Amino acid sequence: MDTHLITANARVLYRDLQWFRQVLDLRMKQYFEQDTSTEEPPPPALEDDGAVYSQIVQHYQMSTPERLVLLLALCPHIQPQLLDVFFIKNSTYDRGFTEFGGIKGVQHGGFLPTGETAAFLLSAHNLQQRFMLTQLFAPSHFFASHNILKLSGAQAEEPMLSGALQMSREYISYFTQGVAYQPDYNTLFPAKRIQTGLDWEDLVLDLHTMSEVEEIKTWIEHGSALMNDWGMAKRIKPGYRALFYGPPGTGKSFTACLLGKAFQLDVYRIDLSMVVSKYIGETEKNLAGVFDQAASKNWILFFDEADALFGKRSVTSSANDRYANQEVAYLLQRIEDFPGLVILATNLKANIDEAFGRRFQAMIYFPVPGPEQRLRLWQQAFPSHVVMEAALQMEEIAGTYELTGGAIINVSRYCCLAALKRNSTTILLKDVVMGIRKEFAKEGRIMPQFKARSA
Repeated sequence: MDTHLITANARVLYRDLQWFRQVLDLRMKQYFEQDTSTEEPPPPALEDDGAVYSQIVQHYQMSTPERLVLLLALCPHIQPQLLDVFFIKNSTYDRGFTEFGGIKGVQHGGFLPTGETAAFLLSAHNLQQRFMLTQLFAPSHFFASHNILKLSGAQAEEPMLSGALQMSREYISYFTQGVAYQPDYNTLFPAKRIQTGLDWEDLVLDLHTMSEVEEIKTWIEHGSALMNDWGMAKRIKPGYRALFYGPPGTGKSFTACLLGKAFQLDVYRIDLSMVVSKYIGETEKNLAGVFDQAASKNWILFFDEADALFGKRSVTSSANDRYANQEVAYLLQRIEDFPGLVILATNLKANIDEAFGRRFQAMIYFPVPGPEQRLRLWQQAFPSHVVMEAALQMEEIAGTYELTGGAIINVSRYCCLAALKRNSTTILLKDVVMGIRKEFAKEGRIMPQFKARSA
């Protein structure tokens, strides 16, 4: 935790919130007393004080209205009492003032602002200013396009400004802690950040597969120049979409992690089999939050078990089938519009509808490793301090048993635990064979007979 950033943010936000309160008090006075003689106080000057809040306001060159809306959205999170003034009742109707907007939270006892609250703060009775305000919530405005804040929750039949004014958790974290927010897996954010402590030399793939992975690395490194400097943004869609397919344990997730690590990009894994809901509309709702947060960041999105949503479908015969197709169309559209790297993974390419193939820039097969690759995997699988029993010949093990990298790691884990149980650092052949037998049994395969060479 960087206490310097927290202190800098607190200092500058305290000053800006004092200004916000002055503007709010003036607006209330003007509204109830019809006093327009007092001039609105100007916003405080922002200095190069190291505060992330100052840097962001200056980066976007925020106007006074933009800055006030930003503070209004931030108030419930840092100084909710500033908005208590909106709880005043209209004595004529024995209810709150419609023009103040606002909604009541489930647990939060304070006032939660809506677009109407922003309209009152910025424009009061001025219709022209009110109309101008709606531009701040347009999809093209940096508030929305960079996932800073948005209006949400308005019913389709109700006015747009009745939607709740919500600041993203990412920017709440920036303005308070001074660092990026790392969301945790939950029902509202069904994605989990995945990482690896290994490096590219630990990835064992055949030459063809590795060359295709290198193409993705080239896009990550030069994609921005391709789109902007070379003018290809007019001709091709943003982002890059890849399908990884092959048996479990062949390196699909590992490769995604390495791509993120190589370019210092966060990788978030979404298990579509867990996200797809039987309830109408829930799948879109579950995934919308992931895309909304990822769109403003340079995340790599890794969709596992892709056939859960992109599998081949029979002829549409029911309302549920039709809605399932709508969910697929929604996800495809979000994937196509995503400006970063999206990787979909499946164990069997045959399970993926061929109609989706044209959506991907790359379709990369991760095969079960051959004998040479398996030998490298076996050699990398054990800690450097262990000793192999003389009868244990890795070349013969690698040549005899067709296993994936993931299965080989499982065998290594089993053997190392067996050695620890014996209070030994020697890996025994019998433990390796037993570990392999377990892996074959998991897959329902018959294990080939192994004949060790004479010592």
